[in-house]
Amino acid sequence: MTSRRLMFAAAAAAIAFVLAFCALLAVDVYLHSKYERSAGFNVWGYRGSAVGRKRPGEYRIVMLGGSSAYGYGVTWDLAIPARLERDLQGRGAAGRTFRVVNLGYNNEGAYSFTFTMKDYDYLRYDLVCLYEGYNDLMADERRPNVQVFRHDSPIFRLTGYLPIFPIIFKEKAAAMLAGGDPGALYRAETKTVFRPGLAARAAASVLSATGDAGQAVERQLDRVSAESPHRVGDVSGTGCRPPWGQYCRAVADAIDLARARGRDVLFVTQPYERIDEASHARHVDQQREAMAMIERRYGADPHVAAVNLGEAIDLRDAALSFDGMHLTAEGNARIAARLVEPVLAMAGRGGA
Repeated sequence: MTSRRLMFAAAAAAIAFVLAFCALLAVDVYLHSKYERSAGFNVWGYRGSAVGRKRPGEYRIVMLGGSSAYGYGVTWDLAIPARLERDLQGRGAAGRTFRVVNLGYNNEGAYSFTFTMKDYDYLRYDLVCLYEGYNDLMADERRPNVQVFRHDSPIFRLTGYLPIFPIIFKEKAAAMLAGGDPGALYRAETKTVFRPGLAARAAASVLSATGDAGQAVERQLDRVSAESPHRVGDVSGTGCRPPWGQYCRAVADAIDLARARGRDVLFVTQPYERIDEASHARHVDQQREAMAMIERRYGADPHVAAVNLGEAIDLRDAALSFDGMHLTAEGNARIAARLVEPVLAMAGRGGA
């Protein structure tokens, strides 16, 4: 009798877990569809509609980087990758089409490149566009930017599906408790500017608890899919002056991986920082070192190219950048237009 009770209890617990998981999955799929266009990502963890099987004659490009590649502040169809895809149509050889996939994500630096390339190898892309320098400007060797957002989720690491509801629910709860400001979740406030009522606190508590439930499921899965700590490799062989060794190492690792798998690579300098003279000088220096490293290591490889768009846009122009870093729809359109010819040149060389 005791063994039967134990079996029944175990079966009931398993059924409850499966039902709860299915309910959370249904909610998550709905939230993906709701937020995919505005500021979210699709079920496979990248911005824009999910791409299908690669078609004959298609040249597929993936753009990697941080929030400027992701298109922070604009809808997905106004980000650089989507604008570039539209600009490329009809520009190639007869029968050739172009698809550009947005694999960027907020705050990610060059270290994330190799992880992202491996995660999306199944997309069978032809060209990797590396578009990131801002998030590595601090160049703190003791605390390098080793963020790989998607790998924070064990569900993604195990299945390739990236849940969105823990993020959405936490942000909604933060907005309720901070007068409609979801950004309060990500910063420490020293001054109280809003006092939510009882109803708001109760609703926020429910949303936060639901988000916690999803994260609890992920923590359980994390026990069977733990990942090694993220560390930057040896920087001595890059030839880059301090403090840019780690950045150059990450860029070189990405290029090496792409070439080992027969993919073309286009390294792109973002518009130069203009917050102040110091940040501008650092960005120029960072990109100069990276460009020199690429020329030394890959100058003889026609399938690796670099283009400097540092002066393509003045980030102080409010019509092109709304915060001195992230671009408006018009700013993204201008960068995309400048990428058309370099991409066509790479496509004309073919894979190798």
